[in-house]
Amino acid sequence: MTNAGASIFSQRTSGVLLHITSLPGPYGSGDLGAEAYHFVDWLVSAGQRLWQILPLSPVGPGNSPYHSASVFAGNPMLVDLEDLMRCGWLSAKTDHGFESGYCDFERVSTYRMLRLREAWRGFLRKAHEPDRTEFEDFCAQQSHWLEGYAHFMALEERHGKPWTQWPAALRRCEPAALADAGVHLADDLGFYSFIQWRFALQWHSLREYANARGILIVGDAPIFVAHHSAEVWINANQYHLNEHGEPTVVAGVPPDYFSSTGQRWGNPLYRWDVMAEDGFSWWKDRLTHLLGLVDVVRLDHFRGFESYWEIPSSEPTAVAGCWRQGPGKPFFDELAKVQGDRAAQQLPIIAEDLGIITPAVTALRQACGFPGMRVMQFAFGDSPANPYLPHNFDAQTVAYTGTHDNNTTMGWWHTASAAERHAARCYLGPQVDTEIHWAMMQALSQSQANTVIFPFQDVLGLDGANRMNTPGMAYGCWQWRFSWNQVNDEPARRLANLTHAHGRNAPVLP
Repeated sequence: MTNAGASIFSQRTSGVLLHITSLPGPYGSGDLGAEAYHFVDWLVSAGQRLWQILPLSPVGPGNSPYHSASVFAGNPMLVDLEDLMRCGWLSAKTDHGFESGYCDFERVSTYRMLRLREAWRGFLRKAHEPDRTEFEDFCAQQSHWLEGYAHFMALEERHGKPWTQWPAALRRCEPAALADAGVHLADDLGFYSFIQWRFALQWHSLREYANARGILIVGDAPIFVAHHSAEVWINANQYHLNEHGEPTVVAGVPPDYFSSTGQRWGNPLYRWDVMAEDGFSWWKDRLTHLLGLVDVVRLDHFRGFESYWEIPSSEPTAVAGCWRQGPGKPFFDELAKVQGDRAAQQLPIIAEDLGIITPAVTALRQACGFPGMRVMQFAFGDSPANPYLPHNFDAQTVAYTGTHDNNTTMGWWHTASAAERHAARCYLGPQVDTEIHWAMMQALSQSQANTVIFPFQDVLGLDGANRMNTPGMAYGCWQWRFSWNQVNDEPARRLANLTHAHGRNAPVLP
């Protein structure tokens, strides 16, 4: 973690939200190659200091990085293939034929995994001794998570089923069974470790490039993990599972204004009492690993650490759930120990406290010293006391026009109610009818919030066809990509002027 990570919230800064997969590039999805470096240069030209990404982990069902096979692993789709070509381990090919405007995850994943297999074979044949030694050192240093992840991926590929349907000894992670499987799967274990090695090298190079130019990376930590994941398979005793490894209770949120049946996410719930017995060591390992990759962490569904909605796994909806007490302040006091004997306030964490938030959740966030989030698309329609209106922000706020889960601001405006439009016109002025995105960005930028972050779609003024994710939709999400022909000089110039006018583009200080 850079020294600037923990102090960023006391300075006026501005940033852009863009996931890596949304970058341009010839291989079907954005990756850690040249286009990522070009985007860092664009951020600098626009006077920005933060680049917020979404989880770097492998995607799961629905293309979502929030349902990943591992919270430690990097997404293989993000590995820069041209780097492997420069190493001499991968042949150059130009017959991929991917369209530029979106990511077809199924095609892209199949293509890239085949190419990564080819690179692995090239590495085995051609790699020089320094590269082999570096790879071995990486595997040894990251063995606390990498061995389990590689076994999980290799076994999943072999059995083609969820881990709960593997042979009993493998399902239970019995050492003798894993050792025997490792003999037969040695090449696959090497392959999945090779991907993570190259991902780590490429990511650290990109992050160093960004940091050297005054750009900090804001990462993401989903609160829950996918049931079909290396973490749950390896640490089954830390989750509410039955003797067959299936969840007995699952995560979600209760019915509310937006949904009469709530949301049944389906993630297995933690046994917080068991995790507390060893000082939440898994969480400490997770946070340490993540802070080795990014400068600031957005902690998803912060309210779940105060209390969470527990749903019996037999229930098809979230209606029959109940509230359970979360780990609270002692949990964050333990997490702070990853930086030595320090207070939670010194953790570089943004608390995602959206939705129906109780006074107890706010009290926990304030006791931890974490800034909360405000989304301006939620601001219009009831009263001047609405907490999402910029005049109600305090300095310890991270303000957004929208997040990856919202429509673009232009898309929101086109679907907003008459009452919302009227409230927005009254608050923002007549500019909203032609440039609602810039009107909202200006209001946020001139607010007291120390941190403002704008989705790249809003900077470009793109409509709802360009939104990233629609919560509750199982298909068709996470596919958006931009191309540089959508980006002329105007957005960077306007954003730089806006940022400078409101004192947000001073260098981030240690």
